[in-house]
Amino acid sequence: RALAKLEQVLPARLRRRVSALNDYTVPMLRSFRPSPVDPAVLTELAHLCRDGERLRFEYRGHDGAVSRRTVEPHRLVCTEYRWYLVAWDLDREDWRTFRVDRVTPRPPHGPRCAPRTPPAEDLAAYVSEGVSRRVYARQAAVRLLVPHAEAAERVSPSAGTLEPDGPDTCVLRAGAASLDAMVVHLMMTGLPFEVLEPAALTGAIRAARDRL
Repeated sequence: RALAKLEQVLPARLRRRVSALNDYTVPMLRSFRPSPVDPAVLTELAHLCRDGERLRFEYRGHDGAVSRRTVEPHRLVCTEYRWYLVAWDLDREDWRTFRVDRVTPRPPHGPRCAPRTPPAEDLAAYVSEGVSRRVYARQAAVRLLVPHAEAAERVSPSAGTLEPDGPDTCVLRAGAASLDAMVVHLMMTGLPFEVLEPAALTGAIRAARDRL
């Protein structure tokens, strides 16, 4: 809504940029917090998504290593903390999700490319699963002993995926670097839960409790 109001008072050139960002962004958030992303990079990526042009950029991985990428950008997804680009990676021949704050565009871009079938109908859920589960070595599922709607108010989409499980409970699936990190992650939700898998998580919780 804010972007729509802004469009009405901007000059035509800037209005076109804001319109592209609005049209090619998928929200995955309840509230928004300040992001380190350069607005110029966001609008550039939105333009390329809209125009169907290949994007060339340098990407800084979590370990600090920088690689060159060429992709066909599809959509931007915004979370509470970060922006992500969903794109077809030409070198890896697969869909990838990139943190926009680690992207440095390296023009020239292009040529235009034919639209591809996206990796999922619900891109917000696709990115949520990717950033909260697929990138981690350990996976877990717990049953939260609160209704799905209540859990959704407490658990960020970037922290795990929620599945309805009857009227009074829901299932949280999440990932972490280790079982100890998973225990901390679950405790920080402040919600009662029971472990579904893996069984080793129950032992890690007991060990953490004994250390208190």
